[in-house]
Amino acid sequence: MPGDAAISLLVVDDHPVVRDGLRGMFESAPGFTVLGEAANGVEAVALVAELDPDVVLMDLRMPGGGGVDAIAELTRRGARAKVLVLTTYDTDSDTIPAIEAGATGYLLKDAPREELFAAVRAAAEGRTVLSPAVASRLVSAVRAPAPANEPLSPREREVLALVAKGTSNREIARELFISEATVKTHLTHLYAKLGVNDRAAAVATAYERGILGAGPAALRSPGTRRS
Repeated sequence: MPGDAAISLLVVDDHPVVRDGLRGMFESAPGFTVLGEAANGVEAVALVAELDPDVVLMDLRMPGGGGVDAIAELTRRGARAKVLVLTTYDTDSDTIPAIEAGATGYLLKDAPREELFAAVRAAAEGRTVLSPAVASRLVSAVRAPAPANEPLSPREREVLALVAKGTSNREIARELFISEATVKTHLTHLYAKLGVNDRAAAVATAYERGILGAGPAALRSPGTRRS
């Protein structure tokens, strides 16, 4: 941030008491100004375009529009704002999609006040900020990818079944009520488990192993391709 200009914030959370608490916390501290609040991801995207904050404090699971989808949309639009996720969830299914979607940082809501202030300052400068628990999860995910032949999760099976029908990532996201970033994460995991590198190989391997049933004859016949 240039000079001593205050860092401007947009607070995004579906709980009014949380938004009020964060607004009060930051407005009582020097160097911050809260430009507005949003109750879901859709509102957040609209307000970022209107208010142009330096940092967006983004919750993830919100009725009416989740945080990951909002982050992905802000990234797609090339928004200047840095997104710092502030949530109670630290599972792989939450952290990885959020980071992949373009979040600058990821903190849990039990973070101490001063840690949160420092994280917002770092995010405003474009530096990545991760809570220790989240950083540990991400490192583990990178160092220990899912081994081939590991059983697919129920959600991975759902994604794979839709892939076998020729469904696009966007259509899968809409069908399963998840973000496209989450779909990509599930695909990456099931590719690793099946020992393949793309959608076609995943479908063929799944039919060979009986994961998707016996499979149509066309998929088992050499030289035959789906359009």
